[in-house]
Amino acid sequence: MKRSRTPGRAVTALLAVVLTLFIAAAVAAVVDDYLQRGYLPVGATVAGVAVGGLTHADATRVIEEQVKGPLFSPVTVSFRGTPATVDPASLMTVDIEAVLASADAPKVEASFPQRVWWRVTGESYGRDTTDILKVDTAGVEAWVAAEKARVTVPAVDASIGVTGSKLNIRSSQPGISFDAPAASTALADALMKGTKTVALVETTTTPKVTDAKLGKTIFVSRSHKTLVLYNGTKVEKAYQCAVGMPQYPTPLGRWKIVAKVMNPTWRNNGSDWAKSMPPSIPGGPNSPLGTRALYLDAAGIRIHGIPPSEDWSVGNAASHGCMRMHRWDVENLYPRVPIGTRVFIVA
Repeated sequence: MKRSRTPGRAVTALLAVVLTLFIAAAVAAVVDDYLQRGYLPVGATVAGVAVGGLTHADATRVIEEQVKGPLFSPVTVSFRGTPATVDPASLMTVDIEAVLASADAPKVEASFPQRVWWRVTGESYGRDTTDILKVDTAGVEAWVAAEKARVTVPAVDASIGVTGSKLNIRSSQPGISFDAPAASTALADALMKGTKTVALVETTTTPKVTDAKLGKTIFVSRSHKTLVLYNGTKVEKAYQCAVGMPQYPTPLGRWKIVAKVMNPTWRNNGSDWAKSMPPSIPGGPNSPLGTRALYLDAAGIRIHGIPPSEDWSVGNAASHGCMRMHRWDVENLYPRVPIGTRVFIVA
């Protein structure tokens, strides 16, 4: 009697079917994996914009329209309420190929079984690619430098001088500008984030010569017979003085105080007007130079006091070139004036 082979044949047939199905599934998985290689991973985003499941061409279009477009719209940079426009396209680039490669990376780096599992389960495995911009740092710094040069108001140094017989005084003024490194950082940050307005913070620059640093100035007017002491740009004290007679004029020009002497000795210089006078006269209240003298770098010229008998000369052209002052005035002036003080003498 022969044994039945039906069960064995059934098992063999079943295994054949299973194997066929397995091979078919494997082939289908391989084919599907091959077909999916042109699509970005499910869940992939670029700067928050969904590109998962798109082809590279479609993703490129989306990035151009929804990511690059807004990022490359003009940026307004304002300083003290005045706007300037920056074209982001001139200062940054978007490497779309690199962006797509980064978005593709999870799929490329995964194993074949892992990719099959993700597709079977529908699991989202894409990631967000945010580092899509390259900012031209040198370009940003160059733009900021040019803008700073355009809008900066330079500091004004204090100055004092003469034009003809007029004293010209200019007070110092702080300059107005902005911090270039901070501005470059703010602009680069705005470009990276897509921010469309940047307000630059105003800063001030200090003049090299402030009113306080300008120092003292003596201004002598021969026509008005006055001597005015300035401290910086402000009048500190004004006095009457005598100036030189027409035949012995007080010299015009810019000079400076080179020496100061208390109770100066008068020495006869041999001039015609001094022939009858002694070789020297000790300093003091009755000396021709009085109790104080300030020497200019003009030969033989001083600002000095006078004896009481010569008080009448103050306010007149009565000296031999020097500037004479009342005793009380020269003693008041003397401690106020440091050596090196500039002296302007005008007609």
